[in-house]
Amino acid sequence: MTLRTSFAIPAFALLLAGCGSSGCNASTPTPAPARPAATPRAPAEAPVADYPVAPEGGTREAGPPPAGMAVATFAGGCFWCMEAAFEHVPGVQDAISGYTGGTEQHPTYDDVSNHRTSQAEAIRVIYNPSQVTYDQLLEVYWRRVDPTGVDRAFSDVGHQYRSVIFVHDAAQREAATRTRAGVAALGHFTDPITTTIEDAGVFWVAEDYHQNFWRTHPTHYSAYHDHSGRREFLRQHWGPDAPY
Repeated sequence: MTLRTSFAIPAFALLLAGCGSSGCNASTPTPAPARPAATPRAPAEAPVADYPVAPEGGTREAGPPPAGMAVATFAGGCFWCMEAAFEHVPGVQDAISGYTGGTEQHPTYDDVSNHRTSQAEAIRVIYNPSQVTYDQLLEVYWRRVDPTGVDRAFSDVGHQYRSVIFVHDAAQREAATRTRAGVAALGHFTDPITTTIEDAGVFWVAEDYHQNFWRTHPTHYSAYHDHSGRREFLRQHWGPDAPY
């Protein structure tokens, strides 16, 4: 699997006037096998950017971004899939899998996946704002999530899979609110948009074997991703060539 692919980011069409008024009817994707627990193994290669890895495979609080970089935090289902989607975007230095939105300290994958926390699976996107804008990241986000699900994402069900944009400042909140309204105005979805916009809090970096999972466990990742219902849902609502 190539590490990077060309990714052209179009103008943010969601905000243009004259959005279509007829939408697609949402359908429930074919259930996929439950995502199996990952077996830790050494990464195939170093991550694009440094991230704090806790000893003994635990979790720890994320530190500040490198100088000149900015941070965006998104939850939209399986963090393996979200990470892969954003690491293809030019200007993104790294996408880090983790947990946020809850109150528990040092949450583990076992606790989160077994519904024992209030945390969401999420990604922390480290990006260069001189190369990619927050609005452009939001366009990627909206086209890779189910914004109508409640405590679910495609074939995954649970509060940890909720759709949330965690904002770091007033400008991000304005952009998230504006683009959410733009998505609703397009009329692609018959169900209401349920994605929430919340203040970003502590981001707990997930266990090291989750990082860059799409590269370090390509067979495992592909088996899950291809049967998650993403392709069918996203192409139904965004067109037959929509990335998934």
